[in-house]
Amino acid sequence: MTTRRLLTLLRLLLGLIALIAIFLQLSIHIRNGFSTLNFFSYFTNLSNLFAAGVLLYVASRAFLHRETSDLTDQVRYICVVNMAVVGVVFTVLLRDVDLGSLLPWINVLLHYVMPCAVVLDWLLQPPRVKLGVKQILVCLAFIVLYVVYVLCRGHAIGWYPYPFLNPANVGGYAGVSVYVAGMAVAFIFACWLLLAVGNSLSRRAAIHSSTGAA
Repeated sequence: MTTRRLLTLLRLLLGLIALIAIFLQLSIHIRNGFSTLNFFSYFTNLSNLFAAGVLLYVASRAFLHRETSDLTDQVRYICVVNMAVVGVVFTVLLRDVDLGSLLPWINVLLHYVMPCAVVLDWLLQPPRVKLGVKQILVCLAFIVLYVVYVLCRGHAIGWYPYPFLNPANVGGYAGVSVYVAGMAVAFIFACWLLLAVGNSLSRRAAIHSSTGAA
């Protein structure tokens, strides 16, 4: 089995397992009487659902012997940035927080396995298109919209998906702004690092390919 086919099978397997895990946890969430919208207000759930979809789409393209488009590589970039931040933020801020009804194996899958796997996938198959500032701005727009949504909805209904975004837990909105600023720094660093690494690996692959062809 070639490395490419193995990578395709792993994408397919991980994408399916992640989807099963997310919807299994959703069913537990609903059975316990919690809001479906609250479930999908967690950045972890949104990012993992997005990542599972991207993995399955890329795997399906490979099975059909079709190359991924430039747009797909840009979507993969957004995916890998989000998942890298999920892993870092959970490890730094949420590792010791009570996770309620979240099953332990799903916790490990969504907060550790998937972030590591998506980053590794990015390294093993870097983008063919050169990424730039435009892609960084799209990534940052995504998290800005998410934070605005969480704070506005939280203010309206009194519920926040994460304790550090709840003004009552961190000394008001001044405390929230400190955490948001920290998240912004983490996002900007992840955007820059994964973009730089992706572009560097892509250049090396292109040079290797041209040298081999010569």
